[in-house]
Amino acid sequence: MKELLISLLNFFGLAWWVEVKTSAPRCIYYFGPFLTSQEAEAAKAGYVEDIESEGAEGLSVSIQRCKPINLTVADDLGKFGDKGMLPVF
Repeated sequence: MKELLISLLNFFGLAWWVEVKTSAPRCIYYFGPFLTSQEAEAAKAGYVEDIESEGAEGLSVSIQRCKPINLTVADDLGKFGDKGMLPVF
């Protein structure tokens, strides 16, 4: 039941996501979707640890409602300009 609710919220752009931006390499990663911001906050540390273990530097993390098109957006993928997200109205 919870998965159905998360899917519905995600469809409308109301699910919560963890967004991790790195400066080296210049990337944006999205992790989610989550039902609540508290669930996303609780999962955040694990994602940051994984990205840091891969050697990424200059991390900034935010919890937000969004609907990412791509879960990884990077300069070398040619997708950085639109940040890989659909607008949420």
